Amino acid sequence: MKFVIASDIHGSAYWCRLFRDCVVREQPDKVILLGDLLYHGARNPLPPEYGTLQTAEILNSMKDKLLCVAGNCDSDVDTLVLEFPIGAEYCILPLENGRTAVLTHGHKTPALLQKGDVLFNGHFHVPAFEERENCTYVNCGSVSIPKEGSPHSYLVLEGTRLLFKEVGTGKLFLERAL
Repeated sequence: MKFVIASDIHGSAYWCRLFRDCVVREQPDKVILLGDLLYHGARNPLPPEYGTLQTAEILNSMKDKLLCVAGNCDSDVDTLVLEFPIGAEYCILPLENGRTAVLTHGHKTPALLQKGDVLFNGHFHVPAFEERENCTYVNCGSVSIPKEGSPHSYLVLEGTRLLFKEVGTGKLFLERAL
């Protein structure tokens, strides 16, 4: 299966449209969103074309492909405009190589991690791939508010290949194997 994984859209209709274009180009089986969809959060600047209702419309247009976990900026009121669920704090996904992916926003670390698992996060807005003592840590970065000079980014997971790509261009900037 092919997955697109992204996080931290933060209500930017501009970057959400560009992300949707990437999804159309990638043709994944599913799109996994790791939270912080509609609101920018108190510590973040307003992203370009900040518009929660426009962002919700764009995301709703992809609802049949979406799996989503909740981020720290997501709230119950978001469910009034979103046509897909975002209530879960994490999602478990079996990978083709027998490993398990634990997908969460990143503001809380699930206690269920086991040695060999792959932990996917957003939250910190910086793409990362690190081998840690108890897991492989992967951060998809941020669609709309990247930090530390990183690009606007998303991931493609196909089999055991993990591709870090730039939102807008789809340009590959990092490739790893799980």
